[in-house]
Amino acid sequence: MKRQDYITWEEYFMGIALLSARRSKDPNTQVGACIVNKDNIILSTGYNGMPKGCSDDALPWEREGTFQDTKYAYVCHAELNAILNSDGRSLADSILYVTCFPCNECAKAIIQAGIKKVIYLEDKYPDADATQVSRRLFKMADITLKEFLNPAFYSELSLY
Repeated sequence: MKRQDYITWEEYFMGIALLSARRSKDPNTQVGACIVNKDNIILSTGYNGMPKGCSDDALPWEREGTFQDTKYAYVCHAELNAILNSDGRSLADSILYVTCFPCNECAKAIIQAGIKKVIYLEDKYPDADATQVSRRLFKMADITLKEFLNPAFYSELSLY
C-alpha cells in the first residue's frame, strides 16, 4: 500500500517558492516564486534581488531615504524574476505560486506573461494602493487568485 501522508502539489510548489525566498539577500523581506504548467512541471523560479551583474554589496538595502538610496529603486521582485528566468518558454495558462501577494507592477507582468492563476501565501498589505490596483487588474484579466492556507505544513519544514 502506498504512503498516505505525502504532500499535495500545492504544498510542494509553495515549498519551492518558500525555499527560493531563502536565496534573497534582502535583510527585511524575502519573497519567492515558482511557476508551473498544467502538468505540474516547474517552468521557472525566482526571488527578490538585485539585477544580474549589479553587485548587491554596492547597492542599498535600506527602506528609508531618498528613492535612489533605497532598495526600491533597484530590486527585482520574485514574480518578475521568475517570469524573466523562464528562458523564453511559454507561460500561457500557467500557475504562479508566490509567498507574498503581487504588487501592481508584478501584476502587469503576470498578466502579460499569460499566467492564469496566482496562489499566494501572504497578503501583507491588503489595503495598499499597489495591492488594490493588482486585484483590479487581475479581476479585469480574469486571473484566479487563491490564498494558500496550510501553515502547519510549513512550520514542520521550518521554512516559514
